[in-house]
Amino acid sequence: MTKKIRIDDLPDFDATEYLDSEQAIIQYLTVVLEENDASLLAAALGDIARARGMSEIARQSGLTRDALYKALRPNAIPCFDTISRVCAAIGVRLEAQAVLM
Repeated sequence: MTKKIRIDDLPDFDATEYLDSEQAIIQYLTVVLEENDASLLAAALGDIARARGMSEIARQSGLTRDALYKALRPNAIPCFDTISRVCAAIGVRLEAQAVLM
């Protein structure tokens, strides 16, 4: 007989463990941006900021750590200025691309 696994018994997934290179970060953001979900983007930027060090990203972006944690939590919808500052701090640029219909 196989033992049933309860979802509550599973460990929480932490993407920061896998964001250990520029390539991994770019691939992660690319997939997230394809979802066209602002709150998912905020959470992904939060993952990247935690992987890089929230204090350092706060310093480079000119935002407080508390403001970053609040703006980049799951289901948050930060303003574009915050997204732009965080992207600059982590060294990425969002680019427009034509959508093929």
